[in-house]
Amino acid sequence: MSEEPKRVLIQPADNAAAIALASRLLCEGECVVVPTETVYGLAADATNGEAVAKIFAVKERPSFNPLISHVYGRELAALLAHFGEIEHRLTEAFWPGPLTIVAPLRSDGGVHPLATAGLDTIALRQPVGVMAELSARLDRPLAAPSANLSGRVSPTSAGHVAASLGDRVSLILDGGTTSVGVESTIVRAESDRIVLLRPGGVPREAIVEATGLPVETILQTTKISAPGQMSSHYAPFGRVRLDAASVEPGEWLIAFGPEPVRGESSASGVVNLSPSGNLEEAAANLFGLLARLDRPDVPAIAVVPIPNEGIGEAINDRLKRAAAPR
Repeated sequence: MSEEPKRVLIQPADNAAAIALASRLLCEGECVVVPTETVYGLAADATNGEAVAKIFAVKERPSFNPLISHVYGRELAALLAHFGEIEHRLTEAFWPGPLTIVAPLRSDGGVHPLATAGLDTIALRQPVGVMAELSARLDRPLAAPSANLSGRVSPTSAGHVAASLGDRVSLILDGGTTSVGVESTIVRAESDRIVLLRPGGVPREAIVEATGLPVETILQTTKISAPGQMSSHYAPFGRVRLDAASVEPGEWLIAFGPEPVRGESSASGVVNLSPSGNLEEAAANLFGLLARLDRPDVPAIAVVPIPNEGIGEAINDRLKRAAAPR
């Protein structure tokens, strides 16, 4: 007699019984899909090696790619990492929120080495909402990358998660469409500057204003030092062509703003990140639109230029990785 196929349970994230179930599953070493303000995360107890290993297995993620550990506040973060004055300034300005800080790992913090990919640093974030609530309930960090197959489009809704992971997970907490829509900004503090490891939901300009320090991007090397640095990532099924001034035969068009694009009328289809040209709206819509186009009948996608300012830097980073050779 064949086994019944596993079915994923989708429950409202504001339901007390669903939160209690998620807490129990996490305590038992299981993975749970949890919404944040950025994207949906595949969460597990960061101190439990077997639980963290399940994250890598479910996502088919390479184990050399570290994970972000989510915490309920600075109290827990201080037990996991060595934070100096600059890190504290950053948490005061941006936590809870879409900023991840990479800092020296405390050897007695209890985070499993698999969550940090064996590095002597840890990536920490205090998110908005239920992820932080679950961390507080368990009084431990939750490792949580985006809840999708590795290298594919990040999920901004429970439906996106179910389409990507299917029966690989048993519980998805549904918090609706995420508000920020791109992953967190990742930074590392140095004595006289802040190093931007990945642009994201907190723009570079806001970090400069909050700290008074320059924010500098380092050249990407083959060594992975933080989450989100894989060169090919966020990829839909079809080929992605960036900075398109026109549409080629067979291409779908991802537009931005009200201006028409040459050849738009003959495109296989058109979606617009923000008809008004609003970068925050574009960021919130990015992964949702890529998910809509992530199918075999969309073999090629042309993307118009996106202004590389504010959160536009994060949008361009994700598009560049989506267009990278696979």
